[in-house]
Amino acid sequence: MRSITVFARDVGNGLLEVSHNGLALLGLAVVVALVFVAGQPDLRHRTEVWALDWLQERQDIRAEGTEADDLTVAAAEPDAVARATAVHPSELTKQQAALAKWISRRYNVALEPIGRLVQEAWTIGQSVGLDPTLILAIAAIESRFNPFAQSAMGAQGLMQVMTRVHGDKYEPFGGTHAAFDPVSNLKVGVQVLRECIARAGGIEAGLRWYVGAANLSDDGGYMGKVLMEQSHMKRVASGGAVSPNAPIGVRKPAPTAQDASTTAPAPEATPAPNAEQVALAG
Repeated sequence: MRSITVFARDVGNGLLEVSHNGLALLGLAVVVALVFVAGQPDLRHRTEVWALDWLQERQDIRAEGTEADDLTVAAAEPDAVARATAVHPSELTKQQAALAKWISRRYNVALEPIGRLVQEAWTIGQSVGLDPTLILAIAAIESRFNPFAQSAMGAQGLMQVMTRVHGDKYEPFGGTHAAFDPVSNLKVGVQVLRECIARAGGIEAGLRWYVGAANLSDDGGYMGKVLMEQSHMKRVASGGAVSPNAPIGVRKPAPTAQDASTTAPAPEATPAPNAEQVALAG
């Protein structure tokens, strides 16, 4: 034990001595380097430039990070959510919530914006005397609830309104670009639907006018698809069960203005309009 103690003490003293000598050598090297640099103006200048560049680079990096944060803050729009067409399902009635959830699953669209459209369909439908499920069924068949849809004929938006024909109806909403605002498009689409029903004298005939097939023998199955989709929606809204995977059907291409112009006119009691004037078909 005595030998081990002596050995450990000697090793410790040796390490301490080496450390002291190492620090002394390091200090001496630093002093020599400083003296050498002090005696070499060019080397001293290059060293100073390098040190200043390094400090400037570090400062620029910090400044860029701060600038990015500032830009994020400057671009922030706390009120941007007000532009969103969305509503929480808790704000809907039981009927509306059930239908919104079903549409969301059936058409693979988000629940919140669909809830807003269902709510709007209820409000405007009650104000003009139309079943809200009819309005929503038309939106489903026309665009599958895509507010940015556009047909080859120029029908646009949720309800596939012919913007160049019904541009005047968008003036209260700020112009024709409102066709891509789903709520505005829904309101304009309902206006045109009402006109079609009034002129045709009924919903079924009005749907043929809506799709531009008033003076054609075939509407491509459009009326049947809309009414079938409406029946599904009415059943869901009343608490019934309808599979979201129930067949929707593929709508045939809508008739063109040229097709309409070469077809015999409707009876005089309900003259058929030119397709370019009243058709909404997409």
